[in-house]
Amino acid sequence: MVAAPRRNLLADQTAELLLARLSTGEWAVGAKLPGETTLAAELGVGRSTVREALRMLSGQGLLRSRQGAGVFVERTEPLPADGWDGVLRAEAIAAVVEVRNAIEVEAARLAAQRATTRDVTAMRRALELRAAAVTADHHAFVEADIAVHRAVVAAAHNRVLSELFETFVPRLTEALVEMIELLDLRKADPEPNSDEHVALVEAIAAGDEEVAVRVSRAHLGGMLAAVRTPG
Repeated sequence: MVAAPRRNLLADQTAELLLARLSTGEWAVGAKLPGETTLAAELGVGRSTVREALRMLSGQGLLRSRQGAGVFVERTEPLPADGWDGVLRAEAIAAVVEVRNAIEVEAARLAAQRATTRDVTAMRRALELRAAAVTADHHAFVEADIAVHRAVVAAAHNRVLSELFETFVPRLTEALVEMIELLDLRKADPEPNSDEHVALVEAIAAGDEEVAVRVSRAHLGGMLAAVRTPG
């Protein structure tokens, strides 16, 4: 049984005890940790102390809290100092993807309801330009990629949604270039996720709201998972 920490600097000491258990392989990467009540009883501290210790380890990239599911192991050893740059970049990208999810999934749904023939033509033209940018540098390719999503948002015919998207574009451009560089996405495929973009446009053209939403959500969910996959 793990000895209870002394009653000073409890959160720090509790984090150290949990880290020791991670390092010995008690919980593998991907494993769900016991609940706060269980850990508090095992360590002889309060739930608030356990909660703070878990927050500290999450901040070090060791754990990740999933709302409604619990706390899961991301890695079992702290990253070396030079690994933190990648973690911070990935988290910044993930935050942008989360906002995309809020804007673009709804845009896909509305576009499937409201897209005109002209909108569909614009989306397909944007797909062609994205494919043509396959030999371009990362920034030019990202601009072509965003043009497809801009056409989808325009097809939603919601002025506020379009304004939100345009306000977001500079941050989105930066994040997508960062993601391509961080994950080296275009090394194996100079035009990544082309099938998903085509599927999204075709679902909207067909007026299939359910498929449009599913494709958009899966595309962004896959992107989020990619940037959050432990190195």
